[in-house]
Amino acid sequence: MIKPLQDRVVVKMVENEETTQSGIILSSGAKEKPQIAEIIEVGAGGEIDGKHVKMYVKKGDRVIVSKYAGTEVKYGGEDYIIVKQDDILAIVE
Repeated sequence: MIKPLQDRVVVKMVENEETTQSGIILSSGAKEKPQIAEIIEVGAGGEIDGKHVKMYVKKGDRVIVSKYAGTEVKYGGEDYIIVKQDDILAIVE
């Protein structure tokens, strides 16, 4: 398992549906990059650059991340993105 350090979070993007609400099937080129992700692991936070950083997200949360944020990694045949907590825009409830 990937264990992020400091204020970093490991997320897995949630796939967009391939059809619209009206039933139109979208080609892979017509789909936008998904922005909703599930949190897989969370760093410990703590003292970073002289400031205390509290982690506001937890494992299992669904979140919206900045479109081009993070570092993409492949581990165990799965695609993940490691982002800073600052790149998480909202928690989806």
